[in-house]
Amino acid sequence: MDIRLGNGFDVHAFGPGDHVTLCGINIPHDQGLQGHSDADVALHAITDAIYGALARGDIGQHFPPSDPQWKGAASDIFLRHAVKLAADLGFAISNIDCTLICEQPKIGPHAQTMREALAEMTGVAIERISVKATTSEKLGFTGRGEGIACLATAALVTA
Repeated sequence: MDIRLGNGFDVHAFGPGDHVTLCGINIPHDQGLQGHSDADVALHAITDAIYGALARGDIGQHFPPSDPQWKGAASDIFLRHAVKLAADLGFAISNIDCTLICEQPKIGPHAQTMREALAEMTGVAIERISVKATTSEKLGFTGRGEGIACLATAALVTA
């Protein structure tokens, strides 16, 4: 059996807006996240974790930010592409672990809905998807409330 692990990391700064999109879920907030697409930092990190496990580059190589067709795009497009690529290469996603790093908004009340959305997007059983959060104890850009970071790990196994 071929087992592969991949890590993904992404950050996005806060800017004008009335919600953030995390794991495909819109969460009311007094700011939005800025980015070329919908700036879903969680989906970007998870997508990169899958590409990393496959040794197939990163999200920017598959969906260049210089390409105007991706401006404002929903990030589930990127994740679904990575999942399909994994399947096409003979892999199944065994599990996904996603850690959001932010002071606000609070993730806990939305974690189950996020897990459900990820299960739908990836076809992975919800029992194999973890979404959790931590703060950076008021340190760094996340601690100052300037943005959100996300670290994700994906394990792939031969199908």
